[in-house]
Amino acid sequence: MRSSCVLLTALVALAAYYVYIPLPSSVSDPWKLMLLDATFRGAQQVSDLIHFLGLSHHLLALNFIIVSFGKKSAWSSAQVKVTDTDFDSVEVRVFEGPPKPEEPLKRSVVYIHGGGWALASAKIKYYDELCTAMAEELNAVIVAIEYRLVPKVYFPEQIHDVVRATKHFMQPEILQKYMVDPGRICISGDSAGGNLAAALVQQFNQDANLRNKLKLQALIYPALQALDFNTPSYQQNVNTPILPRYVMVKYWLDYFKGNYDFVQAMIVNNHTSLDVEEATALRARLNWTSLLPASFTKNYSPVVQTTGNARIVREIPQLLDARSAPLIADQEVLQHLPKTYILTCEHDVLRDDGVMYAKRLESAGVEVTLDHFEDGFHGCIIFTSWPTNFSVGIRTRNSYIKWLDQNL
Repeated sequence: MRSSCVLLTALVALAAYYVYIPLPSSVSDPWKLMLLDATFRGAQQVSDLIHFLGLSHHLLALNFIIVSFGKKSAWSSAQVKVTDTDFDSVEVRVFEGPPKPEEPLKRSVVYIHGGGWALASAKIKYYDELCTAMAEELNAVIVAIEYRLVPKVYFPEQIHDVVRATKHFMQPEILQKYMVDPGRICISGDSAGGNLAAALVQQFNQDANLRNKLKLQALIYPALQALDFNTPSYQQNVNTPILPRYVMVKYWLDYFKGNYDFVQAMIVNNHTSLDVEEATALRARLNWTSLLPASFTKNYSPVVQTTGNARIVREIPQLLDARSAPLIADQEVLQHLPKTYILTCEHDVLRDDGVMYAKRLESAGVEVTLDHFEDGFHGCIIFTSWPTNFSVGIRTRNSYIKWLDQNL
């Protein structure tokens, strides 16, 4: 009996040690976030073991775990019709909200899910619930794109998928089929999906046949650059769940089919050091000392290496491609982008990507709403139902949908 109690105590202590991580007191529901982070870390470690044993690629294994526990079939309710179909060979899930008698045509949001270009799905519970809420509260048609993921495809194939699906949807006969007003379409996404949404909108803006076809873009804690992993938010949130800095760097390398041997060099910005000529012209476009407010820069200092590793950019030129890093796009590209909403969270390495993009867009004459949540963390907008319901998740979702309702 005594040995059992000792063993139980040891197991409880071990579990507490695994779960506990120091968090700022200002973050929403800290103990619940620790449990969520521990669960995700556990799944990552299982997938790494599967990879080590040669049974599967670690990202395929991790996504299998995520989708297995969260996949939801296309289930319609009295208010929202949900169907799975494909647009130009790209899978999509369409959510059709209730019609308004006074509005024969509905507004629409094309939504691109997050997950580091490698994980999650438009068909898992979290995104299904978000898109259902949007469809019902906005009386709108929501098109959630099921783009292909790493490691089955790499940059820029994810962009090609979302562009193809969106172009197909915007054909007059398809809009008519879903009773969508062609003048009330928004492109939106979170995290890596926010990256793809921003890239898509920039691409459409450069196509004479598609320019001015989108009314809005709405980006939720988007990943917008891979040149500086030492912005104040990267330094402040280096180990903050559920997206520590080293994990974000690895997602970028996965997206580009890059070598993990570069992780440590990229973390200290060796890939964009002063001797890397290819990066010279782009530094001013993400100069956070001028693009961020003093409340964000605080006492942090830029990390600029005099000499670094030019081999990284030579082997991965995609790092400097504006399609992967919309924040570094030319000013001329930004000038005619649609009205924009950007949601950022204080406890998120990607906070400054969104804030800097908002500043660059404003400087280009674009109307921007920057919606910042002091207690928010990366991924929070999809965590709104038990057992992963966070107060900031509900507030971010409500704020996002409210902005869409007022502007779309």
